[in-house]
Amino acid sequence: MSAPVLPDGVPRHVAIIMDGNGRWATERGLPRSAGHRQGVEALRRTVRAAGDIGIGVLTLYSFSSENWSRPASEVRFLLELLRRFIRTDVAELHQANVRVMMIGDRDGLEGTLRTMVEEAEALTRENDGMKLVIAFNYGSRQEITRAVRVIARKVAEGKIAPGDITPAVIGDHLDTGGLPEPDLLIRTGGEQRLSNYLLWQCAYTEFVFIPDYWPEFGAELLGRAISAYRMRDRRFGGVKSQSA
Repeated sequence: MSAPVLPDGVPRHVAIIMDGNGRWATERGLPRSAGHRQGVEALRRTVRAAGDIGIGVLTLYSFSSENWSRPASEVRFLLELLRRFIRTDVAELHQANVRVMMIGDRDGLEGTLRTMVEEAEALTRENDGMKLVIAFNYGSRQEITRAVRVIARKVAEGKIAPGDITPAVIGDHLDTGGLPEPDLLIRTGGEQRLSNYLLWQCAYTEFVFIPDYWPEFGAELLGRAISAYRMRDRRFGGVKSQSA
């Protein structure tokens, strides 16, 4: 289950599906790349707002394993945006005591980009403030498959007995091992689906879907989503406690 909520009602872990960059640009007669650029600005606003609110973990779905099917020019642009983000933002995040992490299949990344990601993680590894988790080249089914393969190999090697495989063991072998499960998932852009994002981890997550496109997101919309989250009755399969 998810980690307990902080005393003031702030979710410990917020996951976001950053959707709507292309539609935001198209509706304004702009190229899709303009939407992605504005999406990076929204990311910066959101990271600052999450830190101010006191969120412990912020996980952002920035590039899915299915996004490789997009036009090659758009894929190249998205990869370059990640490079720029690492070059221009990681030092500031480090100064703010933010730990940067990446989940997803790194084998699919070009060597230089993979090195940049690993260097950003190494630089911020000892930071004990908010954890910023970037889901890049990420797909939840692929993540679960990788975890199952590792567990199966350990069983074959005699390191794990089949009877010792529990949900906790599986969770520890996921890309998010060691992190609390999301308390709140926000999806922008009006769609209402998970799109292969954190399927295992969101078993008891509260969902908030908002119509606004990701380039419009920031402190105000994040605050509204958290306000909606605070109104939820989280029972985790149980019943609401009754006062005496």
